[in-house]
Amino acid sequence: MSKKPAPKVLVAMSGGVDSSVTAYLLKKKGFDVTGVYLQVWSNQDYLTDCPWRAEIESAQRAAEKIGIPFRSLHVEDEYRTKVVEYMIGGYQQGITPNPDIMCNREIKFGVFLDFAGKENVDSIATGHYAKNSKFKVQNSKLRYKLLKGKDKEKDQSYFLYTLTQEKLAKILFPIGDYQKTKVRKIAKKAKLPNWDRKDSQGICFIGQVELRRFLKEYINPRKGEVITIDGEKIGEHEGIFYYTIGQRHGLDLGSKTGQESYYIVEKRLADNIIVVAKGQDNQRLFHQKLVCNQLNWISGEQPQLPLTCQAKIRYRGEDAECRVSEFDLQEKSGPHKDLLVEFTKPQWAVAPGQSIVFYQNDECLGGGVIDR
Repeated sequence: MSKKPAPKVLVAMSGGVDSSVTAYLLKKKGFDVTGVYLQVWSNQDYLTDCPWRAEIESAQRAAEKIGIPFRSLHVEDEYRTKVVEYMIGGYQQGITPNPDIMCNREIKFGVFLDFAGKENVDSIATGHYAKNSKFKVQNSKLRYKLLKGKDKEKDQSYFLYTLTQEKLAKILFPIGDYQKTKVRKIAKKAKLPNWDRKDSQGICFIGQVELRRFLKEYINPRKGEVITIDGEKIGEHEGIFYYTIGQRHGLDLGSKTGQESYYIVEKRLADNIIVVAKGQDNQRLFHQKLVCNQLNWISGEQPQLPLTCQAKIRYRGEDAECRVSEFDLQEKSGPHKDLLVEFTKPQWAVAPGQSIVFYQNDECLGGGVIDR
């Protein structure tokens, strides 16, 4: 009787320790593993530090140590059209887009997942701190839940809320059951060459990008007034798209005189004006309600509304108790309809363009984009 072939898996290897340990763990479990570096950017003209050469070298050395094949997949065109243009378009509209979420949806779990299908590979794996849980209800087909990672400090389910049942069926998150400290210990014990490599902090896939310089290549900045909530002009900004709600740094206001710092509470795009208020606890920075749209529910179906759950309005934000309901009675349906989210406690610096992600305890239900 012939032995059943090992299941094939492609691991997105970024050069960091998380994706390298992902590949290592799967190899140990008997998978037929291939490491793949997703090359999305190679133009150094616009970047202060474009690290892809160092990343690919780090990933390749880790793959060699693990003993798996390694290759690069060029997705620069897809990244430019699906992530960079989305990000630039968002800033041009005066909102604060989230390129990491779009990068996951369109590149890692879009282009890369499609590539795996064409290669007749069973699944893909990434180094995300999240869990993919399978379950079955009576005679129904297999279903999947996206759960928070064991390491609550590193949990990345917020960035994964756009996943679907179809995609989760083909995705593995091997380090979701580990603490980050344990992942580094595994890497060190396995003598992976990047076991002590620092975590990346830049825009998804393109490293330590100086955002202002990056945006300047695409958007013509226009100076404008900075005014207080009382209408007093107190300074100038360098371009409205550089700033986000709740921002303090970069305005050079207040700190010079030793006064309480100013925070951005409103961006008036039509007038090219930024409105600020004194103090991090200013009531103008807090909102108890928001409206969101562009929704995705991981189960494939919208839960019954109104829904009582928890929500995050930013990565590493607190899980805030809330009530989700229909916003209006207009004939909108599917992902384009608006939902009203009412929080038990007011939320600080709600930024249009950012994502709101819904949870029930450790389960990520899905999410949408903050509209207003």
